[in-house]
Amino acid sequence: MPLLDAYSEFQQQLPHLPLILAGPILRRTDPDGVTVWLALKAPSIVTLRVYTTIDGQGKTIDQERLTGSRATVAVGKYLHIVAVTAKPVDGYLLEPGQIYAYDLEFGDRNQTLNDALNAREVFPFITISYLEHNLPTFAMPPDDLNHLRIVHGSCRKAHGKGQDALPLLDGLIEQSADQPHCRPHQLFLTGDQIYGDDVADPLLAALGDVGTTLLGWEEDIPYKGDFVKGYSRKKVSEWKPGQRTEIAQKYAGLTAMLDNQPERAKSHLFSLGEYLAMYLFFWSPILWVNPFTKGKIRGKKPKTWDKEVKAIQEFASRLWQVRRSLANVPTYMIFDDHDVSDDWYLNREWCNRVLGKPLGRRVVQNGLLAYALCQGWGNTPEQFTSGQPGDQLWQALQQWSESGGTDELAWERMGKYLGVPGIEAETGLPKLKQDGTVLVLNRDYADGTPSLTWHYSVRSFKHEVIVLDTRTWRGYPMGEDQVMAPPMLLSPTAFDQQIEDSLDKTDQLKAAGKSRIEATLLVLPTNLIHASIVDLAQQWYWRQGKVFGTDVGDSWNFHDVAFTKLLTALFQRRDRIVLLSGDIHYGSVVRLNYWSHPCGELQRQASGYIWEADEGCRDEPSRVKEAQESQNPKSASVLVQLTSSAIKNAELKTYLAHTKVKSLLLEQPQYWVGWEKPPQLLEIITTPDKVRIQDLPVPSEGPFWQQIQVPQGNWDIAWQVALKDERSQPDWRYRTEWSKRQKAESVPWLKRHPQPDLHQTSPLWQKVLLGSISWLWRNRWLQEGEEIVGCNNISVVCFHWSPDEDKAVIQEMYWHPPWKPTSVVKSRYFAPLRLESPPPLPTY
Repeated sequence: MPLLDAYSEFQQQLPHLPLILAGPILRRTDPDGVTVWLALKAPSIVTLRVYTTIDGQGKTIDQERLTGSRATVAVGKYLHIVAVTAKPVDGYLLEPGQIYAYDLEFGDRNQTLNDALNAREVFPFITISYLEHNLPTFAMPPDDLNHLRIVHGSCRKAHGKGQDALPLLDGLIEQSADQPHCRPHQLFLTGDQIYGDDVADPLLAALGDVGTTLLGWEEDIPYKGDFVKGYSRKKVSEWKPGQRTEIAQKYAGLTAMLDNQPERAKSHLFSLGEYLAMYLFFWSPILWVNPFTKGKIRGKKPKTWDKEVKAIQEFASRLWQVRRSLANVPTYMIFDDHDVSDDWYLNREWCNRVLGKPLGRRVVQNGLLAYALCQGWGNTPEQFTSGQPGDQLWQALQQWSESGGTDELAWERMGKYLGVPGIEAETGLPKLKQDGTVLVLNRDYADGTPSLTWHYSVRSFKHEVIVLDTRTWRGYPMGEDQVMAPPMLLSPTAFDQQIEDSLDKTDQLKAAGKSRIEATLLVLPTNLIHASIVDLAQQWYWRQGKVFGTDVGDSWNFHDVAFTKLLTALFQRRDRIVLLSGDIHYGSVVRLNYWSHPCGELQRQASGYIWEADEGCRDEPSRVKEAQESQNPKSASVLVQLTSSAIKNAELKTYLAHTKVKSLLLEQPQYWVGWEKPPQLLEIITTPDKVRIQDLPVPSEGPFWQQIQVPQGNWDIAWQVALKDERSQPDWRYRTEWSKRQKAESVPWLKRHPQPDLHQTSPLWQKVLLGSISWLWRNRWLQEGEEIVGCNNISVVCFHWSPDEDKAVIQEMYWHPPWKPTSVVKSRYFAPLRLESPPPLPTY
């Protein structure tokens, strides 16, 4: 049967599609449990079986060792989702450095995985295996960190600029499919797995038709009125592609279109069906219909429509590789803002303007519900077992879907399980509560309904990964004049639950002899350290009051208390941290060496963190100096930030940063010192005929950070900041240094099909002009920048790890070079994890 060319007729196509619409995606994988996610077109009880392979090489299936079954969740008439977990048979635990295989069975259909993947009258034979037995496989992490391979990346937009980098993962696995120490062991997608706000018009047209068909009903969306007096509704199909900007801003309060960028919300997702269809379209080729309707048939802006069609069809052409790779590596995910909408929960103003409107609240809850179904479930499957909040959420979801989206009580229950705050009857604004000195979204519901948590930890044989939720547990400054103020990205309670409790658990396991973890990694969706131009731009936007659409408020260094707590909370417990991050649409590596005062430590108390100095230490300069010179290893730590972004959303500014142009403004090492209580500082100004010393104003309360620089100026005048009293030693110090990007190396076994000539219909003069510019731009010398990878990329993290201090982390970034777009290269970064002595402080 030929594929249809109009999604409006998708229901006619559906019976001819295979049972599995998306997946399988291998999710959380522990020694005592393996979880696999799928989306089916019909209900089923799905059984997962995990097998050992002969000699742990993956080529030959051996014995069944784990098994488990679970019924699908009826999200809609033709959409049934499940994350099924297999548990050990006879107490067997998966072993390090071994390759395992898995298969799936589907209820009384007598179908195996390969049966459910295929519908031969429509598609050619589909396999998601790299080996002759046609089953997906995975490698458990090794018990030697020198063999560990972790892949990470973020920010993937279908019509974003550049080639999709996620298919490169398929080649990485294929090259080493039978080599347990060489193939990737874990994949971390660190945010913006979809873009709910910035959607191509033709894609939204398809998502609307497919989403409504899969659910079996069309969502009635509230958009005018208020929560007390009631509101008007519209069918979601009444808001057409390319025409949603004004609706999103006026009736939902969303901010993606602000700062003169209306195109970024012109096809914003609104309904649950649209959000769910987006995931299926991003992870599987099954629902893609080719060709799309032509622009001239659509009428408005046909050139824009056709351009977007071309971009998303290119994106779809390699989804078979994405699908196969996600089935063969344990995959972990966490949201950033675009998984729901741009600026999601950025500050109190965003929460008020969006959650205070019926349409805004509907969009947030739909986005978060789709995230729970497609991302969150696989991260923490234990939250979705019988009797747990996730299981209760699925019961409410099925009740709501069976009512065609009209059961308001079921909708309200879902909001509570998802952690969406209630509304204050008097103000119509979201409920907040105090957490220390800040405000957080109030999840304390009157009926005691527990909400899901989105942060989690993964503990393997020799490493742990702590994945933070920096969006739903923000600490907003108090006061009516602080609604736009940058928040703490983690509130005090979040610091305890997400960082302290996770580190405590690992330490307890090690003390009991149940863990041999040596390395700690932290997934931080937003960067801890930015390029200096990014910091300057955000400071300028903040002074101009332009916080939406510019990420002002997503930066850790905008909030000294949160920044200080993050560093001290980590380094109080670990001396080496590797941080995986994305968000910023470029790749880089930055090392941060950290020193804490040798005469005190951070104490965790019920009210938060308090710095306590040893008695008498500050009054004895000789003791301070002795402690510093002892180079006590407990006072020295190191953090390396590995950034990998975007998978598919490069921009002109990141392309420029990728080149030698950025080499004109290389990132300089920075040295910062901090105090819990601000000290007295002096500014020393030197001219040829005199030296002038004056007090430097400092805040009355801490924490306080000051950048220490070498004397600034010229032969006529120079100045420097110094301590007035050498006893006022800083409580913390850190130094940042950007790692160099090594020369790109060719990766011949990763190949890319040639792209069509984008200018084949242009006039001759235009071809010559564009060809000349293109030749200059694609020059390899120009593209070999020194610090940043600004092309779409995905990264592999590995370690050099020895028993002594000779430790390092390596990031290899894979990307398509402009000088030969059909090829693949990798750029290598090497960052030592050695503990260093602090540089001296200037004193007067």
